Amino acid sequence: MAEINLDNWEDKSAEHTKLYKNFLQRADKNKVLKQLPKLHEEAFAKIDCLDCAACCKNYSPRFKTPDIKRISKHLKLKESVFIETHLTLDNDGDYVSKTAPCPFLGEDNYCGIYDQRPGDCHRFPYTDEDVLLKRPVITLKNATFCPAVYYVLEKLVVNTK
Repeated sequence: MAEINLDNWEDKSAEHTKLYKNFLQRADKNKVLKQLPKLHEEAFAKIDCLDCAACCKNYSPRFKTPDIKRISKHLKLKESVFIETHLTLDNDGDYVSKTAPCPFLGEDNYCGIYDQRPGDCHRFPYTDEDVLLKRPVITLKNATFCPAVYYVLEKLVVNTK
């Protein structure tokens, strides 16, 4: 199995966008899903999110109702105050962070509400679940800023050649 070099991964990911798109369109779903847990573990054995935090610096998760309730309680804020202070509605009608980077991201790239973080943050970058295949637009976008998504896609593409 080929080793993935993470040097200049952003450039390589951009060069491989079409390759990834074609792969995601024709992938054998069951075969890919069986590989994801192992590839996800491999990726995170090599990649430390605290070195990057590009997701938290540039994008916002959706804050769903259970997230808002849990985080508000944790911060000892009324839900309405939490929403007014930190969130805005996006074009899809979802609550997202008003600011980038995320207001809970520390200068050390640690999350100030890590144990209470939104479900989207907990699941990101979806490299161990079917979202990788079911939502190819999201996967391709994530591959532009997350080295773990790049790593998993590279492994999947190389393993199926």
